[in-house]
Amino acid sequence: MSDKSLRQDIIDELDFEPSIDAANIGVAAEDGIVTLSGHVGSYMEKLKAEELVRHVKGVHGIAQEIEVRYPGDKQTADDEIARRALDIVKWDTSVPADKIQVRVQSGWVSLSGQVDWYYQKAAAESAVRRLHGVKGVNNELTIQPRVQVADLKGRIENAFKRNAEIDAANIRISVSGNKVTLDGKVKSWPERYAAENAAWAAPGVSAVDDRLSVA
Repeated sequence: MSDKSLRQDIIDELDFEPSIDAANIGVAAEDGIVTLSGHVGSYMEKLKAEELVRHVKGVHGIAQEIEVRYPGDKQTADDEIARRALDIVKWDTSVPADKIQVRVQSGWVSLSGQVDWYYQKAAAESAVRRLHGVKGVNNELTIQPRVQVADLKGRIENAFKRNAEIDAANIRISVSGNKVTLDGKVKSWPERYAAENAAWAAPGVSAVDDRLSVA
């Protein structure tokens, strides 16, 4: 696929999505690497644009340069964002709120602390990034598993085989302690994320080093 065709496919995909105002999003493509520029009206809109682009056939990498500009340039104070972030984390029963600290600077939210599972780390970020005034999220939460699991590699291999999105034959798994490293090639971004999420879902995993490339 030519870069020109890829660029047009991405523009069409962004225009097709009703939750995104693509009028102010710029798209460039070179050798399968897509650069997104311009501005959108919320952080969620920025994330949605990147998600859509990942699913377009022929995309091998994304440079995300979109800015978040809230309508009328009305900025929510950092202390107000921090208060709302703490509240929404407390409301989410899947997140251990007492283990999470929130720091906000110029609309960017940083989450720190320790949780037991990756899904808790992901849930905390998902809750915060919906808040009005948030321009970005730095998820610095670390994972400290409560359990040590035998044959972690085997569990992840079996999870890959059960997943219809993953071609397990092209992925190499190595385990050092609680850290998992994924190497090899996958056919698409969705397959890459499916593999990474499957590795994170294994009990006892504290870190995943995703070195998979999209062919």
